[in-house]
Amino acid sequence: MTKAPAPAIRISGLNKWYGNFHVLKDINLTVAQGERIVIAGPSGSGKSTLIRCINRLEAHEAGVITVEGVELTSDTKNISRIRSEVGMCFQQFNLFPHMTILENCILAPMSVRKAWRSEAIDTAMHYLERVRIADQANKYPGQLSGGQQQRVAIARSLCMKPRIMLFDEPTSALDPEMIKEVLETMVGLAQDGMTMLCVTHEMGFARQVADRVIFMDRGQIIEENAPEPFFSAPQNDRTKLFLSQIFGH
Repeated sequence: MTKAPAPAIRISGLNKWYGNFHVLKDINLTVAQGERIVIAGPSGSGKSTLIRCINRLEAHEAGVITVEGVELTSDTKNISRIRSEVGMCFQQFNLFPHMTILENCILAPMSVRKAWRSEAIDTAMHYLERVRIADQANKYPGQLSGGQQQRVAIARSLCMKPRIMLFDEPTSALDPEMIKEVLETMVGLAQDGMTMLCVTHEMGFARQVADRVIFMDRGQIIEENAPEPFFSAPQNDRTKLFLSQIFGH
């Protein structure tokens, strides 16, 4: 019998506080290789904090987080190892304004992975092509629309060849017509089998792409299910209220 692959991410008994505020309470979550998870919930429910803990942008006070078999502790070597496997895309694009799109994309592979410049450029052009923006490679971020900049931010993360992608409300700062192009890029990644955790209010995307939808409220996972039962037959009253507010019924 072949051994099942280790989970991409395993979180057990995760707790986090900001001072006296208990922001994450006893979170348990296992994410399989190639699984696509959408995390939904009201503002302040701990969604963004949860995914920021996965690559140690936030330190957790209790519990265990294991990413690709490596436990996430304060050990900087482990943190670097995990960050090299985990790409992250934020609401803000965080592109360097004084560098071209191409320079933004080759910086980390050259400095962190010690890639040759020619190799880094080949990789960058491949992923810029992948997000349909290769023709903008020599422009600066300020010359691009918000949707284009977010696609560049995704490409830049992919240039590190991560095994897992974390998205923290990547479309919330965008105009409606730009949201579609970013979501299409993310759908393409999902179809490629990338392990993804995505905090988003885009429920259409959740229906289309997610293997599981997780609903958080007040620092806890309240409900989780496959998209169809999650949307059509939510179990928890908080989930029902949240969905009724989104869909207006």
